[in-house]
Amino acid sequence: MVKEKLPEQLKLSFGLWTREAVQQLILERYGIELSRWQVGRYLKSWGYTPKKPITKAFEQNPERVKEWLEQQYPAIKKRAFKENAVIYFEDEVGMRSDHQAGKSYAPKGETPVIKKTGQRFSLNMVSAISNKGHVEFMILDGTFNGGVFLEFLVQLVKYKQQKIFLVVDGHSAHKTKAVKAWLEENKERIELFFLSPYSPELNAQEYVNQDLKTNVIGKKRPINKAQMKMNVEEFMNNRKNDRKQVQKYFHVSHVQYAA
Repeated sequence: MVKEKLPEQLKLSFGLWTREAVQQLILERYGIELSRWQVGRYLKSWGYTPKKPITKAFEQNPERVKEWLEQQYPAIKKRAFKENAVIYFEDEVGMRSDHQAGKSYAPKGETPVIKKTGQRFSLNMVSAISNKGHVEFMILDGTFNGGVFLEFLVQLVKYKQQKIFLVVDGHSAHKTKAVKAWLEENKERIELFFLSPYSPELNAQEYVNQDLKTNVIGKKRPINKAQMKMNVEEFMNNRKNDRKQVQKYFHVSHVQYAA
């Protein structure tokens, strides 16, 4: 039951499987009262450990995902090898000054207090990585749209000797008339391929964004937008200069197919 269903599907008032949720399930189904500590020991003995869950949209089509993994991507990979092309995965991310990540130790019964500016500001970024360890990024002080994406594409191919196969999601900015026209004019240099809809976990760039939001946006405390931009640029440039670290993003189980 724990493996195949969420608590709400079993009419429990929990969003995730916690010790308390399993404790309640055992009580309701079997009439056995256990402490949450005992439930924790049972979970450990069954091979369960607490992990941060990923989210999947209800709209995701398992057949489309299977087709991407078993047919579409292998065909892209085969073409890339034949044409000496490099496969990049692209994504966008929004960054807010009020984003908080991680925990901090404090005396029992006291909540740690983090001092930060009361001002709110944000930036966006579009970036792409390859399993060879390449990184390209562009930080935006504004909305991501077709014009911005086109600017990023121009930057992406500017100094590249090899053809680029760029894997993207279904964002409307990737499908504008201007983008399609530019891609047609530059089809010898770059091609776009669309991921299975509602499947961000299949995009390796998603894990760069998570790393950035957790370890930079969520833990550093910039006092203004300029300082936030400097923090993001420092992180991304460090990644750009460390190919082995970038390749590790492809070790995540959901994107090992592209490693």
